[in-house]
Amino acid sequence: MSTASLDALSPVDGRYRRAADPLRPILSEQGLVRERIRIEAEWFRFLVAEVPAFRALASPAVLARAAALAADPEPDAAARVKETEARINHDVKAVEYYVRDALAAAGAAPAALELVHFGCTSEDINNTAYARLLVAARALLLGAIDARMEALWEFVDRYAALAMIARTHGQTASPTTLGKEFANVAQRLARARARFAAVAALAKWNGAVGNYNAHVAAFPQLDWPALGERFIGSLGLAFNTHTTQIEPHDWIAEYCDALAAINVILLDFCRDAWGYVSLGYLRQRAVAGEVGSSTMPHKVNPIDFENAEGNLGIANALLRHFAEKLPVSRWQRDLTDSTVLRNLGVALAHTLIAWQSIGRGLGKIEANPARIAADLDGAWEVLAEAVQTVLRAHGVPNGYERLKDFTRGRPIDAAMLGEFIDGLPLPDGPRARLRGLGPAGYTGLAAQLARQSRPRN
Repeated sequence: MSTASLDALSPVDGRYRRAADPLRPILSEQGLVRERIRIEAEWFRFLVAEVPAFRALASPAVLARAAALAADPEPDAAARVKETEARINHDVKAVEYYVRDALAAAGAAPAALELVHFGCTSEDINNTAYARLLVAARALLLGAIDARMEALWEFVDRYAALAMIARTHGQTASPTTLGKEFANVAQRLARARARFAAVAALAKWNGAVGNYNAHVAAFPQLDWPALGERFIGSLGLAFNTHTTQIEPHDWIAEYCDALAAINVILLDFCRDAWGYVSLGYLRQRAVAGEVGSSTMPHKVNPIDFENAEGNLGIANALLRHFAEKLPVSRWQRDLTDSTVLRNLGVALAHTLIAWQSIGRGLGKIEANPARIAADLDGAWEVLAEAVQTVLRAHGVPNGYERLKDFTRGRPIDAAMLGEFIDGLPLPDGPRARLRGLGPAGYTGLAAQLARQSRPRN
């Protein structure tokens, strides 16, 4: 670990730096600055192409330089912008000056340089930059959740028919299969993933208070809303036609809420997986060289699921705050959203760290069939549901009450249940079917449901 990591106040930039690295080029300060440069350069190119009065202002060399900035600013671009910001104390104006200087060095005339940031407020640059960064981050996160879902589906396939005792209210309940329980999680994640992926990324491009005031003053004959919509569309974003100085962030709130919903499902799964490890239903493979406990050498702790649970909680605390705070702004704008938006990367990093921990946890666990079977064999009372339902089906009164009196408060074994069934007023066929039933065979359609749950292309 580097000295810089040891000095980090946030574990995202310290202990978990490597885990968060995939998001760093996107949602770091450098990522934001570079995206702002791209937006400024794209707007310059758009104006030259779309506004007749500007078409002759930029030479091929200047347009080529603008295209290069729009595609991939130089590695030191963000550092140079921050140097200017330190002098003028304005982050977006520093980006504007950087782009102007770059185009001037390519031979842009003074009139052409005035197209940089033409008609823009800082929030025109910021909201589009954040939108594009969040779209890029979402693509990365979707790939990560797809990998977790694939691991879950592999468990579903492997253990679709492995019967185990279910637990409702922490007590033994009608059996299920381990694969069906994993299928439940994977199905929930599939729906939540679709919701997250479907959130439309909106952006505004309409000036200081959303009315194209400056644009109309300069060129009243142009259809500025249409131009703005075309520009935003060229960036791969959806156009928000009615805003104040800021895009109201409703879509970011929806994005954060949808991501938090995925995290809730995974947090629920982490607690269940932890519980199954505790019960011995899942066993963990030891990793050579790892230490489970500083004092108890035998231990292999479910630390990956615990780590994930903690990081999911931090991520969702931030994501829920974003969802509630970002759509709220005084009048045409206040600055409270600025520092909040800068923490988007923190929440998404904790999310990614958690998802990676879950991946490691899934890679270490496997079913313990012997332990699962032992619990099944000691839970013959769960067949009371089957017996009382068959009694109902054949019109035998008070079936539930009969089973309640027989089973509650005492252990039941196969012989006791068989004797009880023999004394019931049932036809021979249903009685024989109940007599042949054991806890491991009482799983209903669990295996079928598990195998049918996975989407097939």
